[in-house]
Amino acid sequence: MAKKPNYNFEKRQKELAKKAKKEEKKQRKLLGLANEDDDMEESEESDEEGEDDTVA
Repeated sequence: MAKKPNYNFEKRQKELAKKAKKEEKKQRKLLGLANEDDDMEESEESDEEGEDDTVA
């Protein structure tokens, strides 16, 4: 006789995978926003420095 599939186990594994992926995406988004803010500050500083070089 063949084994019956355990649908509850499969469903739970799928939910856990989805939850982990969602959490990873959330973390990347938070890090991305933090990095984006840092990049903006750096680019503003480099723009200011660039303007000084072109004027001089």
